[in-house]
Amino acid sequence: MADFSRLKAAQTLALALPAGLLGGAYVSQYGFDLFPCEMCWWQRWPHFAALAFAVLGFFAAPKRLWLGLAGLAVIVSGLIGGFHAGVEYGWWEGITGCATIPSGPGAAASVMDTSTPLVRCDVAPWSLFGVSLAGWNFLFSCLGGITILGLAAKQERA
Repeated sequence: MADFSRLKAAQTLALALPAGLLGGAYVSQYGFDLFPCEMCWWQRWPHFAALAFAVLGFFAAPKRLWLGLAGLAVIVSGLIGGFHAGVEYGWWEGITGCATIPSGPGAAASVMDTSTPLVRCDVAPWSLFGVSLAGWNFLFSCLGGITILGLAAKQERA
C-alpha cells in the first residue's frame, strides 16, 4: 500500500473510530436511557481529544504526529474501558465512589435531591455476548488505536 494511501486510511480511521464510539455512547444514553457513570465519562474524554487530533491530522503538519496522538488517545480510552470492565466483572475494585451506594447521614437526601440518575460503575447496565459497553470500548479502541498507529507510521522503502 502506498505511503499516501496508508496516511489517508489512518486519517479516516482516526476520525471515524472515536466519532462512532462517541456516537454510540450518546445513542445509548439518550436513545436507550443508559446513563453514563463516572468511569464511562473517563472513557469519553480521550475520544474527544482523539477527534481533535484527527481533525488536526487533516489540516496541520506534521500529519503523522497528530494521527499518532489520536491513536494514543483512542488506546487510552480503551485502557480505561478495560479497567472499567474489570470493575463491572468484579475482577478488581474501582477507585471511585460510584462503585458503592452512598451511606451515612444525609446520603439519602443528597441522592434524592439530584436530577441526575444514580449510576453505579460496578454494574454493567447492558451487555452483548457477555461483554459490557466498557468491554466493547476496550476491544474496539485498543485494536483501532493500534491500527491507526500502524497505518500512520512512516514506512521505510526497501
